[in-house]
Amino acid sequence: QVQLVESGGGSVQAGGSLRLSCAASGYTSSNHLMCMGWFRQAPGKEREWVASIYTVGGRTFYADSVIGRFTISQDNAKNTLYLQMNSLKPEDTAMYYCAAKEVSTSSCRVAAFMDYWGKGTLVTISS
Repeated sequence: QVQLVESGGGSVQAGGSLRLSCAASGYTSSNHLMCMGWFRQAPGKEREWVASIYTVGGRTFYADSVIGRFTISQDNAKNTLYLQMNSLKPEDTAMYYCAAKEVSTSSCRVAAFMDYWGKGTLVTISS
């Protein structure tokens, strides 16, 4: 069973930076992960997609709201996914979740299509 564990959340002022990490374990060749991503959920709002990366090739995709500020990356040797967040804004405040998807034709940007989830790490941005 694939397990994802996030870390790196915290409280910072607007304009600051944080780097989230997601340690992945438990996957084998039989459940190859096609893509991994970050989603976030603010209080009272639906979970929204933030960024995704294909595990092979490393192609990345970002939500419009974070383009130019966030960078998703992966270290395959460490089985770790990262999200570097710069120029943080109060509206970035949310629980951030790491997610992974096995090989399929469905989108890597839709929460309902992701197969595995971490428990989340809280990011709070003060103005």
